[in-house]
Amino acid sequence: MSKITSSDVAKLAGVSQSAVSRVFSGASASKATQEKVRRAATELGYRPNVLARSLITGRSRIIGLVVAYLENPFYPDVLERMSKALQAEGYHTLIFMASWTSDVDRVLEELLDYQVDGIIAASVALSDGLIDRCRGAGIPIVLFNRGQEEGGLTQVTCANRAAGAAVAQHLMATGHEKIAHVSGWEGSMTGRDRAAGFAEALAADGRDLKVLPGDYDREKAAAAACELVDGGADAIFVGNDHMAFGVIDALRHERGIAVGKDVSVVGFDDVPMAAWPSYDLTTWQQPSGQMVEAAVDRMMALIEGDASPQRVEIEGRLIQRGSSRKET
Repeated sequence: MSKITSSDVAKLAGVSQSAVSRVFSGASASKATQEKVRRAATELGYRPNVLARSLITGRSRIIGLVVAYLENPFYPDVLERMSKALQAEGYHTLIFMASWTSDVDRVLEELLDYQVDGIIAASVALSDGLIDRCRGAGIPIVLFNRGQEEGGLTQVTCANRAAGAAVAQHLMATGHEKIAHVSGWEGSMTGRDRAAGFAEALAADGRDLKVLPGDYDREKAAAAACELVDGGADAIFVGNDHMAFGVIDALRHERGIAVGKDVSVVGFDDVPMAAWPSYDLTTWQQPSGQMVEAAVDRMMALIEGDASPQRVEIEGRLIQRGSSRKET
């Protein structure tokens, strides 16, 4: 069977080929013309060639999403929210996976081949050279849940420094004496900000802080937590929930510790698993819905010509559950 074309639709509908083009491009066309064209298209099984149209309009209506660390349940939820929010704006999403460091530029180079209208990078950093290439091609970039000092990019994050300080205040208010931290990956600005806010609040109260890296790895975080409690820690702030689940499992099953009674554990993100009775994790809730909305809003503004980079920080809140002592 030969491929159905817009000329076939125009012939059956009794209109010009340009009228068919106007109907499917959203340009001005009378209601009667639209009805005839769409009725003919349905009868013939015609679908407009979106890629061909993008060559004419210069818009692919595709946003590239680059993400690393999908084993963290925070990101699958974010990707679903982001895809739905972009779809509501009339855009499709093209998702590419990357590691945190080694192949980000390679993945972004591939993404540019798809003529995307914009790029949202979640939990990955971009090189200056690639940022300059995107600027030269007129492709806007928004960083999601990742800050970056270089490049002057728009970025949307939780207010991480303030959040870290609030977690420290919570643990001090609940009577803990030896408070420790299992940090995220040092290359992550968001993780560094959480750790810095936590350390600053403890230092302001004259307290020392023991920090061990978890590097956003569940097993490494679990081993770090065991080392910390062996050294006397009675409370641990963990850089995200994914690591905190490993910490709770290790403390319970390897050290026989009653989490929430003998040692308090606080995470960061508030993924759905945090509320499961088996973890009952006290955690800082990242406002993922608001963060997604802000990222999509900024992307739409950048596509429409607002070139000014912005740093958007959105406040979260502590969700108190059974893995830490309650404030009196």
